[in-house]
Amino acid sequence: MGVIVSSKLKGEGKVAFELLLDYEEAVQLRGHMDNVRIFSENVVDLKTTISTRGKNASTKYFLVPRELRKNLRLDKEITCQKLESNDKIIFVYMVEKF
Repeated sequence: MGVIVSSKLKGEGKVAFELLLDYEEAVQLRGHMDNVRIFSENVVDLKTTISTRGKNASTKYFLVPRELRKNLRLDKEITCQKLESNDKIIFVYMVEKF
């Protein structure tokens, strides 16, 4: 996991961050430097569960908490990214708004 080393106000509502990341985490960006989002595991508002169905629980569903279900467009394509660290796997889903 990374850490913000420094931050500096750049005007016009912008903040410049200097990040320190593990090499493996930086490689997961695959060279893309645009449309980067930063999040912290410490900012968790809601908990949810994984539902299993089918023979030997072979199908898994990540449940969206009720509080987050409004304004979701589930008829469009949903994209997913899997980020792995030494001790965690993070799934990031992108869903279009109405």
